[in-house]
Amino acid sequence: MEPTKYLLSEAEMPRQWYNIIPDLPVPPPPVLHPATGQPIGPADLAPLFPLALIQQEVSQERFVPIPEEVLAVYRLWRPTPLYRARRLEAALQTPARIFYKYEGVSPPGSHKPNTAVAQVYYNQQEGVRRIATETGAGQWGSALAFACRLFGLEAKVYMVKASYFQKPYRRSLMEVWGASVTPSPSNETNAGRQVLAQDPDSPGSLGIAISEAVEDAASREDTRYSLGSVLNHVLMHQTIIGEEALKQLELADAYPDVVVGCVGGGSNFAGLAFPFVREKLRAGKPTRILAVEPAAAPSLTRGVYTYDFGDTVGMTPLVKMHTLGHTFIPAPIHAGGLRYHGMAPLVSLLYELGLIEARAYTQNPCFEAAVQFARAEGIVPAPESSHAIRAVIDEALAARERGEACTILFNLSGHGHFDLAAYDAYLAGKLEDFDYPPERVQEALATLPKVTA
Repeated sequence: MEPTKYLLSEAEMPRQWYNIIPDLPVPPPPVLHPATGQPIGPADLAPLFPLALIQQEVSQERFVPIPEEVLAVYRLWRPTPLYRARRLEAALQTPARIFYKYEGVSPPGSHKPNTAVAQVYYNQQEGVRRIATETGAGQWGSALAFACRLFGLEAKVYMVKASYFQKPYRRSLMEVWGASVTPSPSNETNAGRQVLAQDPDSPGSLGIAISEAVEDAASREDTRYSLGSVLNHVLMHQTIIGEEALKQLELADAYPDVVVGCVGGGSNFAGLAFPFVREKLRAGKPTRILAVEPAAAPSLTRGVYTYDFGDTVGMTPLVKMHTLGHTFIPAPIHAGGLRYHGMAPLVSLLYELGLIEARAYTQNPCFEAAVQFARAEGIVPAPESSHAIRAVIDEALAARERGEACTILFNLSGHGHFDLAAYDAYLAGKLEDFDYPPERVQEALATLPKVTA
């Protein structure tokens, strides 16, 4: 029988990140200054990011070398395994071959350290002593706390209030690594106080937490801001996932007909998918690439492709993306990492160009898929990853109905060990489905910034 697990040696780990921008059929729209509406330059970003990351954000190099200091940390868990989900295939009675790249083997338990380690390294190299950030479910905050501990920086994390109370042990994990964690919106920043004045019971959102973290970083000389998704350099750092998967699929003598990833801001999806988009663009591979989002925050499937702020208060530069409106507050679903009003500009552009597909699910069908996966494969997925699993199962069942073999690859972006309260709610029949609230989105879209074409 063919193996179930495909491993690479440390020597085979990719030593470059892939930058998709040179391979795009059209250039990405420029990032605009929030005050002037004009394209921003490096000096505009310098209060928030180190120069190395600003250069990566606009780089035209197809491959960017990974510093040896970053590779040394990656080797704690990378290369990550590629599994064939044989037991799930048997349970579904499908002719499809299902492979998954498992990123939950990292110390924080998700894909997020791939960029956290890189970002903290570049900040340390430029003398930064403290990093402020936001986190939704806590996976990004955990990854940044882990990376800051390794490189000797202080971490300040603004955690979306709904997740702060839903997932207390993620806060504990961050604090074990030395981070300071504050539920957002908070009274520590002008942005947080502004939100609380309007809604004292606000559950928070990633957009609000971003506003607080950006304000924190901009107000201190020793501090820079770090973001776990959305920006070009963040997505690029994640592409080590897809580059490893390409090598591992060669070992399996396979190539995917369908590539699937959950998507909120875009980082884990891009990390797996972008190298396969490259093969689609440069080698003519006919792979379908599917982004799966929550129905409660469906920025790709129901949002508008336009310029918007990345945060709620309106402090960040304007980026062209699929957005539900920066003031839109998603419902407090358990997939906290997917509760964001916008989508990464590069992922949004790929969707506009028809190079990727998108689908949205409510959370009960996703948890149903996650439990089915856990009972077959043994790994309890993060609620975010369950969205990808739902789509994979649906694709595999469709292949069974057609009687056609196909190969499906997805990113199991993290484990769900800190999310068992959500599984308790699902198993007890108490998990509530939140769908797209059109009236609230229309209200948020009415506040979109006015940008001259």
